[in-house]
Amino acid sequence: MADRSLRGIRLGAQSLQSEEGVVFMERRATSYRCDTCGQETTLMFAADAEAPQTWECRHCGAEAVLQVDGASVKVEENDEKAGRTHWDMLLERRTREELEELLAERLAYVRARRGAGEDPNRARIA
Repeated sequence: MADRSLRGIRLGAQSLQSEEGVVFMERRATSYRCDTCGQETTLMFAADAEAPQTWECRHCGAEAVLQVDGASVKVEENDEKAGRTHWDMLLERRTREELEELLAERLAYVRARRGAGEDPNRARIA
């Protein structure tokens, strides 16, 4: 234990484990090219992992396409459901008329708290 004394080292900043006996996974480089900015991004994946067809470009945020043997892969369109937004979930629970009524009630409440009352010059929400 004397050779592994904790005195004087930054705990959490350094690992006390060695890499002795660790076998690393085989890896392969995978390239993605962005059609928007023309930048190429290289990522490392495990050799047995399937690389995604698209990756977000690090430079412009657009969609970069997987490169195989110097050519872009044809991106397959999935029939996956798009993620539901908060508005979609709200419309599952209430109708638009109910939402407009709730909005009118809340606006009246906020205006009453401010002491402003109803402003006749303000356009009414349809």
